[in-house]
Amino acid sequence: MEVKINREIRNYTESMFFGLSMRQFIFSVLACGVAVGLYFLLRPYVGTETVSWMCVLGAAPFAALGFIKYHGMNAEQFVYAWMKSEFLIPKRLIFYPENLYYEILKTSIETHEKEELKKHD
Repeated sequence: MEVKINREIRNYTESMFFGLSMRQFIFSVLACGVAVGLYFLLRPYVGTETVSWMCVLGAAPFAALGFIKYHGMNAEQFVYAWMKSEFLIPKRLIFYPENLYYEILKTSIETHEKEELKKHD
């Protein structure tokens, strides 16, 4: 008997239905429901091939929500973080360079310039 253990314990997901986690299963069922709904809604108006492509395109975002992870965040966490950074708390970052060498030697440079001005007067 062999027991599979993930190398990283935080990546463990319990499979509930058909080897999918509960989240993946729910979003897969939702994607299938959207595809079936689009099929019956659009079938009288457009051809079969067009309806099939519209079903795939309509179901793809829902299927992706269940499976995609970005930087350890699931889809709704990523969308919340993106909306928060872009719309809720936008910041304009401005870079002001500073010459550390000049700041350190500022007093000696100013005194040197004053001495030069006195010599020329």
